[in-house]
Amino acid sequence: MGRTRELDAATADLDPPFAVVDLDAFDRNAASLERRAEGTPIRVATKSVRSVDLIRRVLERPGFAGALSYTLPEAVWLADRLPELHDIVVGYPTVHRGALRELADSEDKVHRVSIMVDSTEQLDFVESVVGSDGPPIRVCVDLDASLRLFHGVVHLGMRRSPLHSPEQIKSFAEEIARRPRFSLVGVMCYEGQIAGIPDNAGPLLRRTGVKMFQRISADELRERRAAAIQAVAEVQPLEFVNGGGTGSIHRTAREPAVTDIAAGSGLFGPALFDQYSSFRPEPAALFALTVVRRPGPAYVTVLGGGWIASGPAGSDRLPVPCWPEGLSLVKEEGAGEVQTPLVGDAAADLRVGDRVWFRHAKAGELCEHADMLHLISGKTVVDKTATYRGEGRTFL
Repeated sequence: MGRTRELDAATADLDPPFAVVDLDAFDRNAASLERRAEGTPIRVATKSVRSVDLIRRVLERPGFAGALSYTLPEAVWLADRLPELHDIVVGYPTVHRGALRELADSEDKVHRVSIMVDSTEQLDFVESVVGSDGPPIRVCVDLDASLRLFHGVVHLGMRRSPLHSPEQIKSFAEEIARRPRFSLVGVMCYEGQIAGIPDNAGPLLRRTGVKMFQRISADELRERRAAAIQAVAEVQPLEFVNGGGTGSIHRTAREPAVTDIAAGSGLFGPALFDQYSSFRPEPAALFALTVVRRPGPAYVTVLGGGWIASGPAGSDRLPVPCWPEGLSLVKEEGAGEVQTPLVGDAAADLRVGDRVWFRHAKAGELCEHADMLHLISGKTVVDKTATYRGEGRTFL
C-alpha cells in the first residue's frame, strides 16, 4: 500500500502505538457516501467516528444532517460540544437516570435530542425518573427490520425491537400519544442483516446465499417499512424516518418512506468493508505498532495489538496488518493484549524498532484504544484531534 508508506513517513517522529486518520481518504469516503445516498440526507452515526472534530467536519458537508448517537449520555454531551447540531437521535433505548434528568431539565436539549423507545415498559421507566409532567420528551420508535419467516419460527437478522408489524407499531404510537410527557417525532428501522453483513466473504456458496437472503429481506422490508410508516402517520405526523447503514445506503435511499440514512463506518473504511461487492471505501483510519522481537527468521512480534472488534467471535474481528505487505497474524495466537506475533516474507526485512501498520476490523472502536488521532493530508501531519477517550469520555 503506497499510501501507508506515505503515512509512515509523515509520522516518523511519533512513537507507537498511535492512530491516524488520512483526511484525504476520509473526505473522499464522505463524498462516496453522498453519491450512494442519491440526495437522501445522511445522519452521521457517531459511534463509528468517536471524535468531535471529525463529526463536525463531516456535518459541514451538504449531504450530511443530524447525528445518531449510541447512548443518551453521549447525546447530551454532544449537544454541549456541538451547539450547531440541532437533531440528535439516540439509537438505543436508555435507562441512564442522570442523563434522563439532564435531558428533561434542559430547555435546549429537550428540543434537540430524541430518545429511542419500543415498549411501554421503557415509557414507564422514563416517567418514573423524570415524572409525567413537564416539557414533552422527543421519542423515536424502533421498528424491527429483521426477516421473520414461518410466523417467526425463523428469525434472520438482529434482535432489536419487539415491534415488527405495522399493527404493532401503530398500537405503540397510540400509547405514546396518550402520554403528554412524550412527543413522537420519528421512526428508526436499521436493517443490520443487510448493512452489516459482507456479501462477498467466504466461499462461493456462502456469498450466493448471503446475496439471495439480503435481496429477499430488502424486498420484504421495503413493503413492511412503508406500511408501518403509513400506519404511524395516521396517529402522528413524523419529522423523520431513519434507516439504512453504510452497507445498505444505496438500497435504502431508493425507498420513498425513508427521509434520512444513518452511516458512519464508511468514513473510516475499516477492514470488514473489504468484503462488500457493491462498494469499497478507502482505508482512512489506521494504527501503528512497533516491532520488539524476532522469534524466528519468518516471524516478528509487535508490542500490543489486541484491538478486537465487537460482534460474533471470529477471525474477521481481528485487526489486519496492512504494511509492510506480506505479514499475517499467527493463527494460534491472534492479536494479543501485550504482544502480537506476525509471520510472512516481509518479516525478514524488519528489525527491532521498525513499525507495522494495521487496520481495525470496525470503525469507531479504534478510538477506544487511542486518545488522539493524528490527522494527515497529503504527506504531512496537519493536526491532531482528541477521541472521546482523549476527552475523558467512555460511554460504554
